[in-house]
Amino acid sequence: MASAMDKRSNPAPLGLAGFGLTTILLSLVNAGVLPAVGQSVVLPLAMFFGGLIQLIAGVMEYREGNTFGTTVFTSYGAFWIWFASMVMLANVGVLKLDGASSTIGVCLLLWALLTAGFWVASFRLTRLVTSAVFAALLTLIFLGLGEIVQSPTLHMIGGWVGVITGLLATYGSSAVLINTELGRTVLPLGVRPQITSDELLVGPRVEVRPSA
Repeated sequence: MASAMDKRSNPAPLGLAGFGLTTILLSLVNAGVLPAVGQSVVLPLAMFFGGLIQLIAGVMEYREGNTFGTTVFTSYGAFWIWFASMVMLANVGVLKLDGASSTIGVCLLLWALLTAGFWVASFRLTRLVTSAVFAALLTLIFLGLGEIVQSPTLHMIGGWVGVITGLLATYGSSAVLINTELGRTVLPLGVRPQITSDELLVGPRVEVRPSA
């Protein structure tokens, strides 16, 4: 009897890359570092990289039996598609967003509520995941409140916290990819001892099975 190695890919670097880069770019606009007109550059990125790519990563996580990865990636993928679609449809006059700031703010706070659940669920995952989800939670709270009370200051703070969120996600993407390909820990992820089956930021599973 011989042993055959079945190495399956880890969707986490893909999903984190889509979330991270899109979040950084939009957050730089929200923070005032980039001009507001730069949002036109963000929208296609949000639709395809932040949205579509995360949906694909979520489906891949589903096939791996990863409930957390499936829920988070597909949810945030849908979030980016919602955001891009809403702004683009408003720009061509299909939707009217004048006077809708409070509704948009409440929507962002509802996403914050959902993210709070993700944050609690992340306590058994790596410390990097927990930190990134918590930063996303704060970003959504600041942006949501900023829309409701029409506060440029809260909006700017949300932008800067969003930059941190995106950087954490991008770091996670690179860390998993580099650690996996080099076969050793080069960039730490803060792996907790109790992590066993959920491999969102641990690496691809390798199964050993007998073969004739």
